[in-house]
Amino acid sequence: MHRLLCVTAHPDDEAGAFGGSLLHYAQRGVQTNLICLTPGQAATHRGAARSDDELSEMRRTELAASARLLKISHFDVLDYPDGGLDRLDFYSVVGDITERIRRLRPHVVITIGPEGAITAHPDHSMVSLFTTLAYHWAGRDNRFAEQLQEGVTPHRAHKLYYGTAMFTLPDRQPVSLPPYTAVIEIGPLLETKIQAFKQHTSQSPLFSMFEAAVRQRGQKEIFHLAAAITPRKLAIETDLFEGVSED
Repeated sequence: MHRLLCVTAHPDDEAGAFGGSLLHYAQRGVQTNLICLTPGQAATHRGAARSDDELSEMRRTELAASARLLKISHFDVLDYPDGGLDRLDFYSVVGDITERIRRLRPHVVITIGPEGAITAHPDHSMVSLFTTLAYHWAGRDNRFAEQLQEGVTPHRAHKLYYGTAMFTLPDRQPVSLPPYTAVIEIGPLLETKIQAFKQHTSQSPLFSMFEAAVRQRGQKEIFHLAAAITPRKLAIETDLFEGVSED
């Protein structure tokens, strides 16, 4: 069975950036995994939550509902601070993701680009940097060697992709998006992707903006190949698992 790992910063990123592809691959029998670094407790939109703790629990529940619609095999919401990923100990967070890569052993890893996606959110930039280094270091036995016990071994995922887009948001900080190298046709799954995002009911003020943005993307999600286990020339792909063998 092929395995896919998606690493995001906030609940709702999984649907907004990757929902169509996660569902597309789940329907093809791929084991899909999600790591969300924060429970989104610093969100501007807070529903009926009276505290950060209440909002955290609310957003964990919302993500679980989204994951069910997207048929995500397994997900973890970690406890890193929303809005504060750029002030954490970089090495420690990379180690946390590295260990999960070694245990989950994905063939393909997807995350947000270092520009911060179309929103230019600093947490998005940081999850990209953490995940990129973890992708590379997970395969080396001289990085976080203390993890290599009780059956945990180095793991080299075949490919690392950044989600990208062909447009920017004029009311946000400027971004320079990665050029796309892979196009995943999601077709009618777009409607399920929108419904998955709408499971994040605490964020309902964003629904109209979100739907307009994803409909602008059309019935596809696009990605930039950031790294691969074998050297190659860039070429347009239609499958993130192209050339990937099961192991």
